[in-house]
Amino acid sequence: MSACGSKVGIALIVIGVLAAVLGLVLVFVGPIIIDDQVVKNTVIDPNNEMSYTMWKDVPVPFFMSVYFYDVLNSKEILKGEKPMVEQRGPYVYRKHIQKDNITFHENGTVSYREYRTYFFEPSMSVGNESDVVTIPNMLVLGAAVMMEDMPFPLRLLVSATFKTLKEGPFLTKSVGELMWGYDSKLVDLLNKYLPGMLPSSGKFGLFAEFNNSNTGLFTVFTGKEDIKKVHKVDSWNGLTELSYWRTPQCNMINGTAGQMWPPFMTKQSTLPFYSPDACRSLELIYEREGSFKGIPSYRFITPKTMFANGSEYAPNEGFCPCRQSGLLNVSSCRHNSPVFISQPHFFNADPVLLDYVEGLSPNESDHSTFIEIHPLTGVPLNVAVRLQLNLYMKRVPAITETGKISEVVMPMIWFQENGYIDGPILKTFHTNLVVLPEVMKWMQYVFIVLGVVLLISGALLYYRAKTANKKAGKKDPHGLQHQRAG
Repeated sequence: MSACGSKVGIALIVIGVLAAVLGLVLVFVGPIIIDDQVVKNTVIDPNNEMSYTMWKDVPVPFFMSVYFYDVLNSKEILKGEKPMVEQRGPYVYRKHIQKDNITFHENGTVSYREYRTYFFEPSMSVGNESDVVTIPNMLVLGAAVMMEDMPFPLRLLVSATFKTLKEGPFLTKSVGELMWGYDSKLVDLLNKYLPGMLPSSGKFGLFAEFNNSNTGLFTVFTGKEDIKKVHKVDSWNGLTELSYWRTPQCNMINGTAGQMWPPFMTKQSTLPFYSPDACRSLELIYEREGSFKGIPSYRFITPKTMFANGSEYAPNEGFCPCRQSGLLNVSSCRHNSPVFISQPHFFNADPVLLDYVEGLSPNESDHSTFIEIHPLTGVPLNVAVRLQLNLYMKRVPAITETGKISEVVMPMIWFQENGYIDGPILKTFHTNLVVLPEVMKWMQYVFIVLGVVLLISGALLYYRAKTANKKAGKKDPHGLQHQRAG
């Protein structure tokens, strides 16, 4: 019996050692295995079914919510009084995104065009596309500012033409018309006298260029050569730098296309991306750690310096001519029209902007941009990008449509593009990249603890067996001599 106990003890010691060694091996090898799987599944490769589908078709709910600033006192504004606005909306559109013309290159890059289509969602909207709102007439007031330095007789002629076509300084139209376009003879006129001001002839709408359109030809790295470069933009429309701005730094095309980022992020990482709609590269900074639907995340937000003017943040000098901080002058890439981009309700902008318009109330929860991202893979989990479109208005002599308008940066609309991971993709993502790594992590500890327990148990059993043998020998000291005599 003692010999049997001794053998069992030795067996437990051996198994315990093996289990502990396996656990220790998993401690060092486990993270390597997980990282290797992350690399394999984040490379842009048609063989990676889940990640390639997420990249190609973006099969997650994505929406654009649009808010209009309905002008309440258009007649008083023409007399020089402060504009009063009331926010209307949201008018929500489901956004369908799909990449096409996908071409892989031998240098480890892939080119594509991303097409976007919008579908109105009445059940998610506060109002309908038939709602009527009043906003500044960009074609009239924008043209007025653009013609400020042109000859006086030409300005008189254009003003007379506005009157002939019955085009006033403010538009009162349905949301659908303002979004996707309305018939206007003025468009043809402006194309004739101010070529390049408008992107097309015929209908004019604030988002007419967006629907059934693409964001240009992107060429990004696949990550096969270097996973740190995956999704990073190599060129856009064949360009490796822009020509809109005044300095090489501001003209740089940095980061990704804004949908995914390289894996293995840290709290020191940033989220740089190039936005064709903003005509520049943007960068978000780390705010805090958290989780989204059970998946660990890092939250990144826009820094206050993003739209700061050159006097407050020197690197932004190249985006000037600037006005107050919080405004980005995009006239150089928007057909020279006096258009400015900001955060909604002038959030994080110079407070003086709020003094010029009544009806604004910025707050972080509703008006800030954020991206919650899975740091291990670089996949966004929850996104809300919020921007506001503003028109610079002022009185222009000889163009009587401008009346006595005080100089003001007038908010027209703001919109939010938001999406979040959900459905089957969320389940697969959670299983493969949260549950399995967690199971592997706990397995290594289970093996180590099990190994130590078996090792201690085996040692105790072996010790007891040996002790029992010695005691048995002392009780029968002549047993061995009797056997020899026999």
